[in-house]
Amino acid sequence: MHATSEKLTKVLVSGFEPFAGASLNPSQLLVEELSRQGIPGIEMSAIILPVEFDRSTQLLLQRVRDFSPEFVIAFGQAEGRKAITPERIAINFDDARIPDNAGNQPQSRKIEGTGADGYFSTLPIEQIERELNDTGVPSSISLSAGTFVCNHLFYRLQHALLNSSIKSGFIHLPLVSEQIEEFPSQPTLELSEMVRGIRAAIIRMIS
Repeated sequence: MHATSEKLTKVLVSGFEPFAGASLNPSQLLVEELSRQGIPGIEMSAIILPVEFDRSTQLLLQRVRDFSPEFVIAFGQAEGRKAITPERIAINFDDARIPDNAGNQPQSRKIEGTGADGYFSTLPIEQIERELNDTGVPSSISLSAGTFVCNHLFYRLQHALLNSSIKSGFIHLPLVSEQIEEFPSQPTLELSEMVRGIRAAIIRMIS
């Protein structure tokens, strides 16, 4: 008799490259480390996206089509935040304070002309928040993903998966400790703590 192989849960994680002159992006570091470590019971696909309004979405949605995940978790940087913050809602609005890495700076425009004003995350964000806090990693649910590339990606992702069984959403991360010199007045969190908390939250989410 042959032992039956355990079915792995397919999880797609995305992070962003550095932007606005910064040398690091915690979301890239987190996603790369998650991919390197792996998580028991999970087949993971990881992608690092450019901080560009349209191209980031095109690349992520192409990976969704190619990989056919059960969960999509997009991560991004939110300087000024002290905790890992699962986002509750994406809004149908671009309003860039600074240009993206391709020089695009849309202002006061809808993302999808016929789309809803907002789309909620379909990830179990309360469970994620609770697991992070239980693990000793600070977390709180956020009600604003901003109006830059993170929100744009989040909105387009939710719009594209509206009638899908795929669970998807966005999580913002604080700066990592290695960014203290570049952001001397901003709170930071150790990358190892972020990885430990997110791994525990993902394991809990699929169990």
